[in-house]
Amino acid sequence: MSRAEMDALGWDSCDIIIVSGDAYIDHPSFGAALIGRLLEAQGFRVGIIGQPDWHSAEPFRALGKPNLFFGVTAGNMDSMVNRYTSDRKIRSEDAYTPNAEPNRRPDRAVVVYAQRCREAYPDANVVIGSIEASLRRIAHYDYWSDKVRRSVLPDSKADLLIYGNAERAIVALAHRLAAGEPIEHIRDLRGTGFMVPRGWMPGEDWVEVDSSDVDAPGPLIKHANPYGEDAESTSQTLHFHPQTTASPEAPSHRLKPVSSSMPLLDSGVRRNDGKLHKLDRSRTAIRLPSYEQVKGDPVLYAHASRTFHLESNPGNARVLIQAHGERDVWLNPPPLPLTTLEMDGVYGLPYQRKPHPSYNTAAGEAKIPAYEMIRFSINIMRGCFGGCTFCSITEHEGRVIQSRSEASILQEIEDIRDKTPGFTGVISDLGGPSANMYRLACKSDKIQASCRRLSCVFPDVCENMGTDHGPLIQLYRKARAIRGVKRILIGSGVRYDLAVRSPEYIKELVSHHVGGYLKIAPEHTEAGPLAHMMKPGIGTYDKFKQLFDKFSKEAGKEQYLIPYFIAAHPGTTDLDMLNLALWLKRNDFRLDQVQTFLPTPMAIASAMYHSQRNPLKKVARNSPLVETIRSGRQRKLQKAFLRYHDPENWPLLREALKEMGRADLIGNGKKHLVPSFQPAGTGLRQASPAKRTVKPVKPFTTEAQRHRGKRR
Repeated sequence: MSRAEMDALGWDSCDIIIVSGDAYIDHPSFGAALIGRLLEAQGFRVGIIGQPDWHSAEPFRALGKPNLFFGVTAGNMDSMVNRYTSDRKIRSEDAYTPNAEPNRRPDRAVVVYAQRCREAYPDANVVIGSIEASLRRIAHYDYWSDKVRRSVLPDSKADLLIYGNAERAIVALAHRLAAGEPIEHIRDLRGTGFMVPRGWMPGEDWVEVDSSDVDAPGPLIKHANPYGEDAESTSQTLHFHPQTTASPEAPSHRLKPVSSSMPLLDSGVRRNDGKLHKLDRSRTAIRLPSYEQVKGDPVLYAHASRTFHLESNPGNARVLIQAHGERDVWLNPPPLPLTTLEMDGVYGLPYQRKPHPSYNTAAGEAKIPAYEMIRFSINIMRGCFGGCTFCSITEHEGRVIQSRSEASILQEIEDIRDKTPGFTGVISDLGGPSANMYRLACKSDKIQASCRRLSCVFPDVCENMGTDHGPLIQLYRKARAIRGVKRILIGSGVRYDLAVRSPEYIKELVSHHVGGYLKIAPEHTEAGPLAHMMKPGIGTYDKFKQLFDKFSKEAGKEQYLIPYFIAAHPGTTDLDMLNLALWLKRNDFRLDQVQTFLPTPMAIASAMYHSQRNPLKKVARNSPLVETIRSGRQRKLQKAFLRYHDPENWPLLREALKEMGRADLIGNGKKHLVPSFQPAGTGLRQASPAKRTVKPVKPFTTEAQRHRGKRR
């Protein structure tokens, strides 16, 4: 991280310099450390510039010019999500900064950092990656500016974008650059994007298919039955040697756009003779509507989103192209999932598992909240096949679960026990994007490679999806048997629609791995919002709760579920929120932390929010409009329904209930949602705190506190 450290190592220069919006924490849960250690293991000299002052290029010269490239990341979080709330208010803390100090990274950090790298060394290669770059790889709706923005590639002026699981691509790129190959010739790596001249193709055998005819009768893209298709899936391992690349000067071959009377088929295209010609998927590029088209046409935007997500399975995805002015953004298919052996290798590198020593000062060791949260946790898998429309995990990590071996996970527990300062015997989490998708996979590799479903569990768990929790149960048992380990807790969210398929797992979880409370996310109770979220019905939650309560009682433990719900999600009406509030009251839930929908780039729900169309279905000019909550008052109202018990919300709720014709729910009995009286000093959110005479009564925030209060 400094010239002094380079001198101590005998380095005159770095091969790769990673610029990150996070403080440098040498732990595998942080992307900069993971990629840095991986490149170090390949023999490269890696420097890291953490949270540089972006107001000039000078801090980007701190380690000199990299021999191969700058690797630019906003950090573990999107910089806009990191800095702003769902109401577009600036957050007071940054969990990835020493002592949670705010304003240590710029808005849209990838763009700013990449431009500063280019300013510092104009002839250096600049490669962008991480979740911020991944979720902005095509034209995308930006909630904070309320407009469609260009791909991050032309804005950052980067040479290459690496999205998703970047290990294979970054290693191959580093070796090929080290061998002298120009970065502008490296065009064949999966999981990469770059800018090319309009109409460029890698070879004469490539064809381009236009997808923008949204008024065509029938589905936009009629896909073959995935369970009857014998698709080929090539295996790929983490290569550590140069690869050949197609010549970028090769002429292109383009097909005419398909007419509205000839719907495009997934397996071919109709030429002028009217015959269906089979296309080689590996040599086919799908042209999305251009940035200029989607920024002004919500229907085309929804169509582009639908097409993008249908081309997300690495087993059958094709190249995507999107014009930005006179140039094209070219996106190669997603990276193939890492094997268990590769995952073990990545997580078995010599991480120090703590922040860089430079954050220690005479005043003491700086506290970085994100590190404190995951200090004693272990990531056992990647990816999520849930497909929740409001979530961006799938767009970044993919739908195929990538699991570490049992031996690798157990070894990391022992490393924490032996090497991590402050370990008291408690592992805070064994999880990932989900707590219980470890080693779950499609029963058939061929079906998985050809499947076009956006979720393996909606509207119900696919019959081809394995739900055996046996390996996870065995992992839990072996983990808690390790010497020096007192407790293994599960902090990641449990996917309860999968858990109910394995009562034995729920019993194991409840009996040994719940610290009094368990996070769970039904998100809503009503069918309309749940369908737009691609979440299971509330009946599945009820089944899980019955088993949870049963096994807690058998174990002699008083334990509670902490449910999470979302307000203002596309497809949610005020009546839906009222029904959810009544369900909460019937079940005696008083929620403390609640979430208002935040449209993140490229998520399907964000496309619903912007376009008011549903990309989960055929998109057409006459498609039904999706209920979208945009006004500040309505967003506040829907959030207030989740906290119906808070006196601060009662005036707003009374007003809304009267407008909805449900004044019968206002009163002081058990059947009422909100009382007719107002405690002094409450319900005055717009007033100055100094004018308040009485502090609001703090309600019980969890089910456990409520029960303790009743006992008192």
